[in-house]
Amino acid sequence: MEEEKKQVNFVHLHVHSHYSMLDGMGKIPDLVKKAKEDGQFALALTDHGAMHGMIEFYEECVKEGIKPILGLEIYVAARTMKDKQPRIDSSSYHLILLAKNETGYKNLMKITSVAHLEGYYYKPRIDKKTLKKYSDGLIACSACVQGEIPRKSLENIAEGRKALEEYLEIFPKEDFYLEVQHHPNTVPEQKKANENIFKLAEEFDLKVVATNDAHYVNSEDNIAHDALLCLQTGKLVSDQNRMSMSGDDYSLLPVAKMEENFADHPEVISNTVEVAKKCNIEIELGKFKFPEYPLPEGETYESYLQKIIKERLPKTVDKILPEMQERIDYEFKVIKDKGYLGYFLIVQDFFQFAKEQEIPTNTRGSAAGCCISYALGITAKQLNPLDYGLPFERFLNPFRPSAPDIDADIADTGRDQIIQYVARKFGKNRVAQIITFGTMAARMAVRDVGRVLGMSYSEVDIIAKLIPPMKTTLDQALNTIAELKNLYQSDAQIKKCIDIARRLEGVVRHASVHAAGVVIAPDEITDYTPVMMDTKGERLITQYEMHAVGEDGVGLIKMDFLGLANLSIIQNVIKIVNKTRGVKINLDEIPLDDKKTFELLSRGETIGVFQLESEGMRKNIKELRPTTIHDIMAMVALYRPGPMAFIPEYISRKRDPSKIRYSDPRMEKFLDKSLGLIVYQDDVLMIALELAGYNWEEVDKFRKAIGKKIVKEMAAQKEKFFKQIIERGMRESVAEELWSQIETFAGYGFNKAHAASYGLVAYQTAYLKSNFPPEYMSALMTSNKDDLDKLALEIEECKRMGIEVLPPSVNESFVDFGVVKDTGNVRFGLSAIKHVGEAVAEEIVEERKTAGKFTDMENFITRLGTKVINKKSLEALAMAGALDDLAERAEIIFNMDRILSYAQGIKKTANAQQNSLFSEDSIETAKIEFEETKPADKKQRLSWERELLGMYISEHPLSEIEPLIAPYQQKKIIEISPSMENDFVRIAGIITSVQTIVTRKSNQKMAFIKVEDQSKNIEVLVFPKIFAATPDLFTPDKVVIIDGFVSNKDGELKILAEEIYPVSDKNIPNFSPRTRKRNGFGFNGNGNGGGYSGNNGQDIKEEKSHPKKEPPKFEPEILTISIPREADSGILSEIKEILTTHKGTNKVTIKVPKNGEGWREMKIKNTVDICPPLLRKLKEVVGKENIS
Repeated sequence: MEEEKKQVNFVHLHVHSHYSMLDGMGKIPDLVKKAKEDGQFALALTDHGAMHGMIEFYEECVKEGIKPILGLEIYVAARTMKDKQPRIDSSSYHLILLAKNETGYKNLMKITSVAHLEGYYYKPRIDKKTLKKYSDGLIACSACVQGEIPRKSLENIAEGRKALEEYLEIFPKEDFYLEVQHHPNTVPEQKKANENIFKLAEEFDLKVVATNDAHYVNSEDNIAHDALLCLQTGKLVSDQNRMSMSGDDYSLLPVAKMEENFADHPEVISNTVEVAKKCNIEIELGKFKFPEYPLPEGETYESYLQKIIKERLPKTVDKILPEMQERIDYEFKVIKDKGYLGYFLIVQDFFQFAKEQEIPTNTRGSAAGCCISYALGITAKQLNPLDYGLPFERFLNPFRPSAPDIDADIADTGRDQIIQYVARKFGKNRVAQIITFGTMAARMAVRDVGRVLGMSYSEVDIIAKLIPPMKTTLDQALNTIAELKNLYQSDAQIKKCIDIARRLEGVVRHASVHAAGVVIAPDEITDYTPVMMDTKGERLITQYEMHAVGEDGVGLIKMDFLGLANLSIIQNVIKIVNKTRGVKINLDEIPLDDKKTFELLSRGETIGVFQLESEGMRKNIKELRPTTIHDIMAMVALYRPGPMAFIPEYISRKRDPSKIRYSDPRMEKFLDKSLGLIVYQDDVLMIALELAGYNWEEVDKFRKAIGKKIVKEMAAQKEKFFKQIIERGMRESVAEELWSQIETFAGYGFNKAHAASYGLVAYQTAYLKSNFPPEYMSALMTSNKDDLDKLALEIEECKRMGIEVLPPSVNESFVDFGVVKDTGNVRFGLSAIKHVGEAVAEEIVEERKTAGKFTDMENFITRLGTKVINKKSLEALAMAGALDDLAERAEIIFNMDRILSYAQGIKKTANAQQNSLFSEDSIETAKIEFEETKPADKKQRLSWERELLGMYISEHPLSEIEPLIAPYQQKKIIEISPSMENDFVRIAGIITSVQTIVTRKSNQKMAFIKVEDQSKNIEVLVFPKIFAATPDLFTPDKVVIIDGFVSNKDGELKILAEEIYPVSDKNIPNFSPRTRKRNGFGFNGNGNGGGYSGNNGQDIKEEKSHPKKEPPKFEPEILTISIPREADSGILSEIKEILTTHKGTNKVTIKVPKNGEGWREMKIKNTVDICPPLLRKLKEVVGKENIS
């Protein structure tokens, strides 16, 4: 009886999960589990303003046998939701809404969507007029003291009464409940508010419910929750005057505690059960809801799809063989029987649009195994599934319950165009991109908590960097990283930081947009998922994440539109070749046996080739010497953990076909193209089908078992596999060997269709590179123009290929990198020049196309005018060498005021001509009187080039002494890669910057120097012992030879110097490799670490630095940091600390989101050095997309 009473006595109706971002902390499974353990039969979820966790909550409750009550705590606008006046409309009232039924659930989705799309001002707000429109099926509760009724009642009971009357005009009396809470310490006015609530309840004959406004699961979570609130508000835990809830218990309190808190009013406890019993919702999950595809009159899905197939197949294949027709008929029946005809019509439609717009596409996954996809033009014309042995059943089979999934790769420059087309086709109110959530991983949690605890950035940085970055929890890190465990056990502050971080680990921190996912609804999308705008206010996104919104959730059709840069490169190459050579490339028609292509691959010259450009892949492809596209497919599939072990054997068999053997003769049927080796996931499945007698239903289970590597399932599958394969004639020893290969392969294997699709794109890029080298490299460099490291590598590749990369020129350059028609050389694009920008570049190129090349400065200024030309852009063009055809660089800079005055004069003349009787031709244009000045010397020109283009182009400062340093270059800097960590190398280059510091423990000097050779630059750490031996060596412009160990700590390549020689030294010893010995610092010890911890700025004090020489009369690049809207204000302190550790000459602007709309710009006094370490640290804090 006691248990029965406990189950029906109370229900929590006001609960926040971690989807109330940086305010709620409870994870949904933990909340549901706690309610169940306490015997509660139901639980509500009422997150702030959004329904992100609703489907997860519903499923978890159903799984645990708890009734889910779906709700929302909304913000009610003080006036209307359209009013957005500062200080008047910035404050809103809280209100709890709970869905009674399906109508109420749908209205919740409408309300939160409208609040985000139309009412957003500080918070997503709704007004009472809109609330009334969507009030059917909802129960309302008056909320905490921030609700309108309790807040106004505290000011004046008459105002509270008036507010209550307004709500009773919106909701039926029986569905409106007043709400009381018990938070005497954190809400001093709570007692009075409760008294007013009871008074109004009696006056209006309303019922009252008790809630706890739960923000976390257990009472002991309060300390971590307090830190979370500090993250939200930008405060330190030690701050006195701040928001805090730690004085009361806001956990999911047990029923007994709630009864104790409201012992004087037991009815407020039992009334919650009444509310819970009113709420009865079943959401249909796991069933697809396809949108209607608009058909021509008189057509059905079946007839129209058959019609398209018949029209397109003859254009795809030269001859329709019986095998192809049989396969298509079989596939069509399966697709029809499973109800997916409409899906294929939708997918083929946007692929067809992409073809019409000449936007390159590709498919990922198993879709290339479908002959109907092939016939419809969804997959590439050169990927006939029959030619490549691609099974349809891996994509879709009669036994598989899940729907087909055709993931599209789209040229990233055309992705938005495709999404806009789909929105137009099906309706903008039915299409949205998918939200995704960023959670606090171990490192991020430590950094966040450390900041609010007042720990310094460098102190927290030490802890964070000890945590492995790849999916490692704090508990795992403490168990495996001895140094971290020692810090945890020996330092109370670090222990506190980590303990709090452990509780916050996995808590949702922010929302963003999924890289590929787009959903299409059958009707208004808000009937299926609530929506909102992304943080930039540019894209409509779902409030439900991918799994909740897709097939396993509410069932919307999900398309993956992934932007792929390599497809944009292909698109750009085709355009450039057409312009420079008049050749129209049709990718569907290029030969797959091109000699030049396979020669390029066999030489390992695959920089810039899709999937084949990594150092390891270049080595393997060179050893392989491929001769067919099947070889490329195999490499794409094998170059992964697990299957990588088979690469040497594949190469061996390729070189010597006599080594090809099959474990069983029956395997030749499906392993002939892979030389008898298991290369693809499909090979494993075919073994199970052909040799072990599985059917496709059993094969699907087999695939999932080996893919997930679940021990129990693997054991069961092994037993079944062995029994059946031996029964069908295989020796046990052979079966053992085969199973061993399968286990090595498990979880990592590519499916064959995916490898074929990617292998084809790899071949296409290799074909374009080998047959149209300058055009390909031009397109490649355009794609990577913002990545200077890649750009430097690609310029080196151009030099190796005999292609000259020239500085920009207003008479030859295009907006992006382009090919000079007459010479085949590549010109830097004008938009790649800092401070020029695409708009100015486009104007220059367009004017040149229209009226020919520019003849002199006067002609240039006259034709472009002041709308295009200003001091900043003109200086940048001149210093980068883009105006060399028109005037000398220093001459332009020295006479800048005269040039600008001339431009203003031209503008006045043009204005005067509008009112003149004379024609333009009758007005003589004056010449610019240049004052004579000394031309810029080579050193100055190169310095300007590096500043404006990010690198040396016309010549490198080391070019004159290259013969001198070449004998010492055991490695060029560009050749140093992460795979060489701990290798001992020798480099030679010029010192470009020096930062000298003093270690705190030993008070000795050491230095961080930047060294550059003809290919790239790298940071070199010079420890005290080496520094003390030759202190005068460490100044900019010195050419040095350095022996040292490669370090890739935290993903930053460095050299830890062991020996440094001036290039003039006559006694430089021959290079001799060494083995790195680790000491406590992780270094050899030869350099005397002197207490240096390996963290720039930790345990050291800065003495002085030799600043990098800047070009005169030029404003350096500005670093712009945008603060994410969901970030806490304390992030500014962290950014400031990061900026102060990277002093330089670049100005900084921080864009802070206004509470309402738009951004406020803050210009920082400090200047910085825009370098990779700085950018990496900032990316960790604000995200890559918020730095420019």
